[in-house]
Amino acid sequence: MANDKRCIWIVLDSCGIGAAPDSEKYGEADAKSNTFAHVARHAGGLHVPNLARLGLGCIHPVDGVSTDDVTGAFGKMVERSAGKDTTNGHLEFVGVVLDKPMPTYPDGFPPEIIQPFEAYVGKPVLANRPASGTEIIKEFGEEHMRTGRPIVYTSADSVFQIAAHEDVVPVDRLYDWCEYARSILTGDHAVGRVIARPFVGQPGSFERTDRRRDFSLTFGNTVLNAIEDAGYPVIGIGKIGDIYGGSGISESVHTHDNEDGMRQLLRRCELHDHGLLYANLVDFDAKYGHRNDPVGFAKAIESFDVQLGELLKVLADGDLLCITADHGCDPTVPGTDHTREVVPLLMYHKGLHRAIDLGTRSTFADLGATIADFFGVSKPDVGVSFLADLQLSK
Repeated sequence: MANDKRCIWIVLDSCGIGAAPDSEKYGEADAKSNTFAHVARHAGGLHVPNLARLGLGCIHPVDGVSTDDVTGAFGKMVERSAGKDTTNGHLEFVGVVLDKPMPTYPDGFPPEIIQPFEAYVGKPVLANRPASGTEIIKEFGEEHMRTGRPIVYTSADSVFQIAAHEDVVPVDRLYDWCEYARSILTGDHAVGRVIARPFVGQPGSFERTDRRRDFSLTFGNTVLNAIEDAGYPVIGIGKIGDIYGGSGISESVHTHDNEDGMRQLLRRCELHDHGLLYANLVDFDAKYGHRNDPVGFAKAIESFDVQLGELLKVLADGDLLCITADHGCDPTVPGTDHTREVVPLLMYHKGLHRAIDLGTRSTFADLGATIADFFGVSKPDVGVSFLADLQLSK
């Protein structure tokens, strides 16, 4: 193994950049979505010189983002999998394409799921319907604190979410409940994720904590397993380890927010001179997209760009940097759900001195194939590597 191979991969959760070709199948809001462009417009333009340098404005016009002096490779990717969830996008990145959406529950979960879950917990659940995570704890938090009954809810995504106050249900017990739910959510009810949603505070001022944890489906060996099996460390930062159920992840690093995620990434750059450092920055999605806050979303992108500048300074010769997204969550269109969008693709290494247009990739799996190619491991059955286009000397 040539131990000087290092790839830094950042997923800007929910930062789509235009309606996908099939977006009309998902709804009117999806067909009108463009998270990056709309957020920038509502904020009066984005000040993101580092993303601009890598080619963000060349993918699609974004207010405030220059297309001058670009020295990165840029493009966009179309999701081939059905759905518009975190799990779908991240699985397709590493070579798993889902031919049908994972199950969703617009009317809540059926008795064959809720009854055994209630028997395991020893209490009836509260809610059991689609809802905003912040709104559902406002509505049921006080009753939950009085009774200890878990708040179970879902969304337009394939998720089974359990909210519980940390003073009422210790977090380890909440995780245990989630593990049980994961064990029964199989077959036709195999949701993409079971999510623990701990919160604190008092009625009228509840606040979700950063001890959220996702319990995801796994789908056999992926590009991540191939990289790890080749002897490289695969460091998952943020919710990456949870998204992949720990499969192909050597070490999972918990983060508090976007800024901490970037600090942890920079720290791992100091500790690991080879391997895959793979980060998901979730605040764009959780704090701004789902809460219809385009101005807050824009400020978060600008804050990321400042830390991106710090990362660019510490890249070593031969490092490969990738920045992308897993779906959209346009806060300016009706609703609070994810939006079916194409996602940006930005690639960079220190040997790049001009702009390279990677075009529109027909699947997210092209990225996984490229990263596999970079590490010299077996590529997935789906996806085409564009490593040669990056002019990265070996």
